[in-house]
Amino acid sequence: MEIGVKTDIGRVRNNNQDAYYVNYPLFIIADGMGGHKAGEVASSMAIEIIGNDFENNPIDLPYEDELIINRIEDSISKANREIYHNSIEDEDYFGMGTTVTLAYITEDKIFVGHVGDSRAYIYRQNALSQITEDHSLVEELIKNGSISKEEAKLHPQRNIITRAVGTSQQIDVDITIIAKEKDDILLLCTDGLTNMIDEDEIQKIIMLHEDIQTVCDKLVKLSNDNGGFDNITVMAIKF
Repeated sequence: MEIGVKTDIGRVRNNNQDAYYVNYPLFIIADGMGGHKAGEVASSMAIEIIGNDFENNPIDLPYEDELIINRIEDSISKANREIYHNSIEDEDYFGMGTTVTLAYITEDKIFVGHVGDSRAYIYRQNALSQITEDHSLVEELIKNGSISKEEAKLHPQRNIITRAVGTSQQIDVDITIIAKEKDDILLLCTDGLTNMIDEDEIQKIIMLHEDIQTVCDKLVKLSNDNGGFDNITVMAIKF
């Protein structure tokens, strides 16, 4: 297994509200939102709470799908409760929240837990496929036929998300399980990447570079070259 990761403030923002966690078998990215530094607090809290939950209570072998699914849901729900509590207790953090996209890796499977509009992709046999579904306004508009995917890229409300960790008392978590295959590359990224680069460009960079850290570096550089309007975080795991 090879792991690459890169985070960058971008060219417009004053601080980096993205956060990430790498500790096999768990990988997490989070993209915070909120005024001042509230988004930075929310994403950091999510990473710390979920990471500590898995570290302090390791999942015992043999792995059972239901056990892993429950742990993912419980850990994200725990982060949701604590972030929400902080947001209503401290006016400086009012309304803060964060996306969370995580992957838990077993011998033969990838478990993806997801809330928000950060994304998980799998690169397999020279093709890039999105695993997660964005919890965003434009995704809802695409699904009901109001706009096309091309129109969504320029939609003035494309940054509005419909589900986030910490913005309400309860949270629904999407869980996806996919089989792991040799030479797969799992890519986790915040929307600072996907709003600046389309999927064909992401796929091309993966195809052109063998080294997985170089892939992350090149993706972040191209996002900045295209404007860098948001924080950018990219994590890649090659099996």
